[in-house]
Amino acid sequence: MKKFVSMLCAFLGLFMIGFTVQPSSTAQASEKTYVIDTDVTFPPFVYANEDNKYVGIDMDLIRAIAKEEGFKIKIRPVGFNAAVQSVSSGQADGVIAGMSITDERKAKFDFSDPYYSSGIVMGVKPNGDVKSLKDLKGKKVAVKTGTSGADYANSIKDKYGFKVVTFDDSDNMYNDVKNGNSAGCFEDSAVLAYGVKTGLGLKIATKSTNIGDYGFAVKKGHNKELMKMFNEGLAKLKKNGEYDKIIERYTGEKATHAKKEKAANSHTIIGLLKENGGVIVSGLFETIKLTVISIICATLFGILIGFLGVVPNKIAQGVSGTVIYIFRGLPLIVLALFIYNGIPSLTGSKIPAFVAGVITLMLNEGAYIAAFVKGGIEAVDSGQMEAARSLGLPFGKAMRKVVLPQGIKIMIPSFINQFIITLKDTSILSVIGLLELTQTGKIIIARNLEGFRVWTIVAVIYLVLITVLTLLSKWVERRIKD
Repeated sequence: MKKFVSMLCAFLGLFMIGFTVQPSSTAQASEKTYVIDTDVTFPPFVYANEDNKYVGIDMDLIRAIAKEEGFKIKIRPVGFNAAVQSVSSGQADGVIAGMSITDERKAKFDFSDPYYSSGIVMGVKPNGDVKSLKDLKGKKVAVKTGTSGADYANSIKDKYGFKVVTFDDSDNMYNDVKNGNSAGCFEDSAVLAYGVKTGLGLKIATKSTNIGDYGFAVKKGHNKELMKMFNEGLAKLKKNGEYDKIIERYTGEKATHAKKEKAANSHTIIGLLKENGGVIVSGLFETIKLTVISIICATLFGILIGFLGVVPNKIAQGVSGTVIYIFRGLPLIVLALFIYNGIPSLTGSKIPAFVAGVITLMLNEGAYIAAFVKGGIEAVDSGQMEAARSLGLPFGKAMRKVVLPQGIKIMIPSFINQFIITLKDTSILSVIGLLELTQTGKIIIARNLEGFRVWTIVAVIYLVLITVLTLLSKWVERRIKD
């Protein structure tokens, strides 16, 4: 028995090491290739166009600078908060996402020379009763987390007597105002002006204030060569006129009028599917791949931990109980951020987002699987094991031949339910920048602000996937019972 437990523990150790030890990538792999994280839900600075190419002022600038200075870049669309955390933990080399230069951020990041200046304005419903900041007393105001607009709103909320409601993305923030739940929203003037011109459905109620600069950022004390090349390249673009062309390309009247015309032609579900079909399929494939690999890993991990919980060894049972308690108790989003950003901060080793996602689901879903594997075995009458052992069968053989066949029938419904939960939980991993179905939906919405229709499409796809997975699981259940 001791040999059996030792083998299980050794296998568990190797299993975890195999997942967590990953070779360093990006800048270490190639001295002239830098990983640049961004937020592709921030037009006109960063967004995905109809061809799913990342464009905008920030994207055109960084590409032009890279070309001018002779280095390569890899763009990762991870969202603003994830981008900032990735740079802080060393997962990425730099971030460019309309990031305001503030004293607080200067404590953790080195910033480039400013490449754009923008202030804060308030957006309200066109026919609403809010005309100025004084009209906000007793009302709610929407902001996007981590933005200058959020900082500004929090700095004046006591003075004007309003409450702040925080959202993770611009579409939900804008919709909260349009639906009447919030009286207004605070946003960067360039961003809100662009949205108004392209059919957002809000109007600007205040003059631009709290003017600040945008800059490219790297982790403090790191990537000095990259920062030097960015500043030198930016100066060259301003001198040769390319900088002005990029700004005009996304803020001029022609650009916003053309985008408004395109948006008007794609405001139906059929139009959205035609325009974004390829992107949605790509996100769907990523979701399926992530689900299948995670289910396999979580099942193996869960069975292993579950067996440790029923072997007659207190150490093994303690390990099982601890693992189940920790990983079943942690919120999935916290676990994902800890693995993707926390571990690299401690170890200096980078973990690819997909690998971090699989590890997260393996640990979280595996803990639940371990719990019902353990429970299924313990639900079998203890007399079955005693009878088998009295006939001279060793523990392992008695478990395999007598207890497990009965326990598996008890576990099957829980397995099916956990597989479905794993599929749905993949959507949470958009927080670390995985381009699965939910993140794909966010990127599409950032371009056309058609949240209701896009989420309807995504919801239907999830329902179809869950239906297929349920039917497949039921078929397997029937085969095992027969």
